[in-house]
Amino acid sequence: MKLARRAVTAQPFHAMTIGARAQALEASGGDVAKLSLGEPSFGAPPGVHEAMREVMDGRALPYTPAPGLPALREAIAHWYGQRHHVDLDPRRVIVTAGGSAALVLATALTVEEGDDVVMADPCYPCNRELVEAFGGRVVLAPSNPASRYQLSRPLMEAAWTPATTAVQMATPSNPTGTSIPFGELAEICASARERGAWRVVDEIYLGLADPDEDGRVARTVLETDPEALVVSSFSKFFSMTGWRLGWLVVPESLVEAAENLAVNFFLCAAAHTQRAALACFTPEALAACEERRVELVERRRLALEGLGRLGLKVPVEPDGAFYVYFDVSASGLSSWDFCVRALEEAHVALTPGRDFGAATADTHVRLSYAASRQEIALGLDRLAGFMASLR
Repeated sequence: MKLARRAVTAQPFHAMTIGARAQALEASGGDVAKLSLGEPSFGAPPGVHEAMREVMDGRALPYTPAPGLPALREAIAHWYGQRHHVDLDPRRVIVTAGGSAALVLATALTVEEGDDVVMADPCYPCNRELVEAFGGRVVLAPSNPASRYQLSRPLMEAAWTPATTAVQMATPSNPTGTSIPFGELAEICASARERGAWRVVDEIYLGLADPDEDGRVARTVLETDPEALVVSSFSKFFSMTGWRLGWLVVPESLVEAAENLAVNFFLCAAAHTQRAALACFTPEALAACEERRVELVERRRLALEGLGRLGLKVPVEPDGAFYVYFDVSASGLSSWDFCVRALEEAHVALTPGRDFGAATADTHVRLSYAASRQEIALGLDRLAGFMASLR
C-alpha cells in the first residue's frame, strides 16, 4: 500500500521529543529542569476554571457553529478594539482547536501545489511542514542578529520567487523571542501586498511582548494591514496550552471559504472549552494576565544573567515570546549534542536549533523561561555543572 508523501517526509518536532524523554526520566525517578517547552507555569487566569466547572454540570454540549460560539467571536473582536483600537467584525474571527489548527486553516486558505512561501530562518518548524503538506515549497530567508533573527523587507525581497504567493511571519518569534519592529512589519506587508501575496502573521505571543517606550502595548499587524491573516491562541498570554483553543482572523473576502474549510477539517472547537474561555475577557482575568507578563520579564532577566555567567552568548535579547536563543559554539558541541547531553547528564531539558531551520541548526539552542523562577534557577545551576564538566 502507498503511504502519502507528506507522511514520509514530515520531520519530527525535536522539542516534543526532548520533552517526552524528560517525562520518561521523571517517570523513572529523575528530576528534570524543564526549560524546553513553551508552557507557562501559571495555568488559566482567574475565573476560567470556575467557568469550566459550571459548564461541566451534566448539561448537553452540542456542536457549536464551525467558526465558533458567536459570543466568543464577539469577545475576541471586542478585545482587539479595547487593546489595539482595531474595529474588527466578529465574522472575521474563526475559533479553532488551538493556534496549531489556526495555522492549518491559514495555510489551507493560501497555499496550493506549486506555490512558494517565504519564511525567516529560524522559524517555527510546524509552519514549514504545513506548507509542504499542502503542496507548497518553503523558501527560507536566512536572518541574522542584525535583523533580530527576523524577516525584514530586504530579506523577504531577496528570497522572492516568481512562484511566491504568501509570506509567513511570527512576531514575536518562536524560537528567538524577538519581534519585528512595527515599521519594518508594515514595509514587509506593503511590499508583499503590492506583489499580490498573502500575509500570514502569527501573533500568538503578541500579548506577552514588551510595550513601546511610551507604554503602548505591542501593536497588531491589523493596524497597518487589515487584510492580513492573523493567527492567535489562548495558549500563551492566557496560559491555556492544554485547553487547545485558538483563533484565526481572516479578511472579509475569505470568511466564507474559511468557514467551509473549518467545518470540513475540524467541525468545531470543543464546546466546553469555548464557553469557559469567555471568562478570559473579564477585567480580573486580563489584569492577572498582565501581571504574569511582567513576571515573565523578571524570569527573562534571570535567564539572560545566568547564561551570561556561563559564557553562553545570546546574540539578540528577546522582547516578546518567552524564549532565549543562545549560541553553544563555545562549548565545542553541536546544539543537538549539547541538548542530549544536558538532558542525560544534568537533567536539563532544552531545545536544539535543528528544529527551527538551517542557518542556526548546529550552533543555537532555545531555552524557555515560561517555567517558574525556581525551575529556571535550578536549570541554570545544573548547566553550570555541565559546562564545567565539558572543560
